[in-house]
Amino acid sequence: MTYEIEIGRAKRGRRAYSLDDLAVVPSRRTRDPRDVSVQWQIDAYQFEMPVIAAPMDSAMSPATAIMMGKLGGLGVLNLEGLWTRYEDPEPVLEEIAGLSTDNFSPAATRRMQEIYEAPIQAELITSRLAEMRDAGVTVAGSLTPQHTQQFYKTVLAAGVDIFVIRGTTVSAEHVSKNEEPLNLKQFIYELDVPVIVGGAAGYTPALHLMRTGAAGVLVGFGGGATTTTRRALGIHSPMASAISDVAAARRDYLDESGGRYVHVIADGGMGTSGDIVKAIAVGADAVMLGSALARAEEAPGKGWHWGQEAHHHELPRGDRVNVGTVGPLEEVLWGPSHHTDGTSNLIGALRRAMATTGYSDLKEFQRVEVVLSPYLSNG
Repeated sequence: MTYEIEIGRAKRGRRAYSLDDLAVVPSRRTRDPRDVSVQWQIDAYQFEMPVIAAPMDSAMSPATAIMMGKLGGLGVLNLEGLWTRYEDPEPVLEEIAGLSTDNFSPAATRRMQEIYEAPIQAELITSRLAEMRDAGVTVAGSLTPQHTQQFYKTVLAAGVDIFVIRGTTVSAEHVSKNEEPLNLKQFIYELDVPVIVGGAAGYTPALHLMRTGAAGVLVGFGGGATTTTRRALGIHSPMASAISDVAAARRDYLDESGGRYVHVIADGGMGTSGDIVKAIAVGADAVMLGSALARAEEAPGKGWHWGQEAHHHELPRGDRVNVGTVGPLEEVLWGPSHHTDGTSNLIGALRRAMATTGYSDLKEFQRVEVVLSPYLSNG
């Protein structure tokens, strides 16, 4: 049942909830954490954890994407980022880390825009993906809808296993009088690789994306910790309600399509293990993490985190965020943790939450009871 609230005489709005508003509730049964499976499979690709590393330059380089794969997850490289614009992006990363710490500094934002004005080089897309393929991990790369038609043949020729089309908001029906829009349904139909597409933040847009043939739908606007989309555009959708709405679209599309299952992937706004737990509890099959992985010692951002929105050439709507460093990537994901704030041993925490509430796998855990319990403190 959906409850609407009167905003004023001419407008009503639906109440929506963030992950911070929720908590999971134990059941009558508990389990040994060693008996809990956190494995996840999409299409033909199976992973030891339901974690995708977001295609953000502060979190993923070819090297960290390879490391992510070897640790049991999926690393997605931003194919419009520094590694496809610069032969050696290390000096650029050093410069970004040294920019003004004032997130609202026009000079720092202008410099970010200048850095990302360097052209994307097709040969660098090829070489970066080849580096990942040679390492023997599942190869995934990401393009925005605006650049997909220009570079997708290069990406496919390089041997990508999973293609990600990621933007702030991606729809199945983009209307433009100025250019031929990307026909997602036709595009995905003609590809031989699974496509993950998003973001979507509601039932109807997600259902239409599922009908294009996507293997997975990203829920959210991308870059939760870094985005200022709500401040700049007034657009926002609290994650708990968004995930639940898209999970409902998954259920209805499963019936509509005669059994085709599309994965729901929560993208953004999950900085701690507790957020991951709650995202899966309300219906996500997997999570796409940015800031949580940008805290790793190996992360290219050197303790800083930013998304593509931070350097948009006309309307930047993202900050560089100082997330700090908590430990090696393996420790961030698998532990052991030496922090009490949910920033490391993310998978161990997920496994323990599932065991404490009595569930043995991720799909089962989507049935866990949740309650509204907004944070009043850091407890």
